[in-house]
Amino acid sequence: MSLLDMSSNNLHTSQSLKSAPALSLSLAGIFHGGGAEEEEGGTGGEAVEISSENSGAAKSRSDEDYDLAAEGLEEEDEDENDGGGKKRKRKKYHRHTPQQIREMEALFKESPHPDEKQRMQLSKQLGLHPRQVKFWFQNRRTQIKAIQERHENSLLKSEIDKLSDENKLLRESIKNQPCSNCGFARPNKDGTTPSPTEGQKLRIENARLKAEVEKLKSVIAKHPHGSSPRSSYSPGNDQDDRSSFEFLNAGCGLEKARIMEAASRAAEELRKMASHGEPLWVRSYETGREMLNYDEYRKEFCADDEIHNSMQPRKKSVEASRETALIFVDLPWLVQTFMDVNQWKELFPCLISKAATVDVICNGEGVNRDGAAQLMFAEIQMLTPLVATREVYFVRYSKKISTNQWAIVDVSVDRGEDSTDASLHKCRKRPSGCIIEDKSNGNCKVTWVEHVECQRSTVHSLYRTMVKSGLAFGAKRWLSTLQQQCDRLVFLVATNVPLKDSSGVATLAGRKSILKLAQRMNRSFCRALGDSSFNSWNKITSKTGDEIRVATRKNHNDPGEPLGTILSAVASVWLPVPHHVLFDFLRDENRRNEWDIMSKGSTVQTIANLAKGQDRGNAVTTMAMQNDEHKMWVLQDSSTNTYESMIIYAPVDIKGMQSVMTGCESSNMAVLPSGFSILPDGVESRQSVITSKPEEEKSAEGGSLLTMAFQILISNASATKLSVDSVESVNTLISCTLENIKTTLQCED
Repeated sequence: MSLLDMSSNNLHTSQSLKSAPALSLSLAGIFHGGGAEEEEGGTGGEAVEISSENSGAAKSRSDEDYDLAAEGLEEEDEDENDGGGKKRKRKKYHRHTPQQIREMEALFKESPHPDEKQRMQLSKQLGLHPRQVKFWFQNRRTQIKAIQERHENSLLKSEIDKLSDENKLLRESIKNQPCSNCGFARPNKDGTTPSPTEGQKLRIENARLKAEVEKLKSVIAKHPHGSSPRSSYSPGNDQDDRSSFEFLNAGCGLEKARIMEAASRAAEELRKMASHGEPLWVRSYETGREMLNYDEYRKEFCADDEIHNSMQPRKKSVEASRETALIFVDLPWLVQTFMDVNQWKELFPCLISKAATVDVICNGEGVNRDGAAQLMFAEIQMLTPLVATREVYFVRYSKKISTNQWAIVDVSVDRGEDSTDASLHKCRKRPSGCIIEDKSNGNCKVTWVEHVECQRSTVHSLYRTMVKSGLAFGAKRWLSTLQQQCDRLVFLVATNVPLKDSSGVATLAGRKSILKLAQRMNRSFCRALGDSSFNSWNKITSKTGDEIRVATRKNHNDPGEPLGTILSAVASVWLPVPHHVLFDFLRDENRRNEWDIMSKGSTVQTIANLAKGQDRGNAVTTMAMQNDEHKMWVLQDSSTNTYESMIIYAPVDIKGMQSVMTGCESSNMAVLPSGFSILPDGVESRQSVITSKPEEEKSAEGGSLLTMAFQILISNASATKLSVDSVESVNTLISCTLENIKTTLQCED
């Protein structure tokens, strides 16, 4: 969980206390005596009781003040000389009896704001003046508000201290972390820039940390100790939002008006980029893909425009791509999904490892929020730890172009080199996004344009061609993933799926429950596979000479995974096998024991097979593997599109899986997925240059890039350090699996 999420949750929790009277009474009971000590300087440990009786001898001075105000009547007692020759009258006040307090406390618990009829009835019952009852209730509400406010302030202060401590820990971890096994490249001798470092990730986390601390400080400043708390709907909250927005944009020198103006220009550029053909876009004879003619691009769009003036050829690489596809989904749903960061992240689990809405610039108009704009952060990944993630801040702008057309625009509108934090510009989005056209029959035509500039950095030789050709993070990958995920959603709610595509499950509820479990398994696998800051990879060498990256994490309370220490191990290799051949081999349950060392000697039987897309490779399968010693069920999720294929599987509890197949909720079923990611490597990614480096010529052979990942529960202890036995076990598992695959497909050399 990021610091932004964690801090927002704590702030929301503290604000929500104000709207619950019953919870306010509970807080008053928890802090019994604490408020009195503050008011009396620690001299009355049991002077104030909020939800119990107050006796005359036990009352504090603070309670006397409340009773004096509540009494409203004074009686002369005797004269007293004040030393100046004048006599002043000392007054004697009436105290409420314990019985009266008990009765008023009982009514207060039921109704903190009694009406006039209730007050009259209570005054007659207790023999008090109605004004005394009215003032007693007012004072009791004030007491509880004061205690509640002190509690909220202490929570906010403790949260600031916690964030500061975490900030210090992050700094110390960067200073002390060794480079030998961290998985990132050391600075080269020639002074070239290494792969992204932990320092870059630290600065991004610190940017969020500073923003959250500022929000918390503004809240505390609004509620000084001893003042009445304000409503969560007061006009002061608008000021909080403005100050927060100004703080977040101070580093980039932005203003709200400038952002909206830049977003509007970016939407117009995206519309032209999506609709224009030659000479702006030229089709490559080598790969068949469209390429941006940058000379025509500069002629078409203003070169001295603020959005474009930071594009410098030196030390930066520019990637541009465009793809079009038909998506089976409604336009309003798709627009809403893109503007909701959580739904957007769910739609692209293999691409987005982290995402957050930093601030809302404009809420937009109407149901579909035409003109909405928000500042966002995203961490884009490939499904391998060998390629660094791309971290980008951008403004997302939603704009209705015509009756049946909508634009979702992403653009980075910072000042480039003038920014105070250069780490935020490792990757910048030039006007990118998609034009969505409603085809009036439940389908949408989506034209996706991806246009980014990134600082040049070292890329692992296996993926150098993919990254430099623009395929790794280009429009084809985004649109292929969108098409696949929308197909999955259609099959999730479909009621007319043919029996041949839905065998082994008797009910629609059971089908939906299994598909949801498979999607959760898919998200968990993608999160554990990439170079995201979620994972701290260490590098070891396998028995076959390949590089293996290992990392551990501790699961404390997530019911979706086994509790304890989890070891992740990932290896990426190139194989001279077409990607569709490798995909069909690994997903075939009848050939599983040819590569899976855990199923050696077992018979494999398909229990259920559910389609989740139009392609036959998109399916969820439940398999039973049995030998003389034990029986095990495995849930397998296979998916494929024009860019990437995946096979993800996990052993599951037999009884739990049987209940899921009947339609029971699957969210609390623990799964720990392992699996494979397969990328095609052929004419599509071939470069148009000749090189003497053999690793860059491999793509011409039509092979595949295979990434295998295994997750293992190694202990239930609190320690997350790697042991020698754990490393040896996972090394053996990956080496044997890879050897079995190579032997079966006859590609050992």
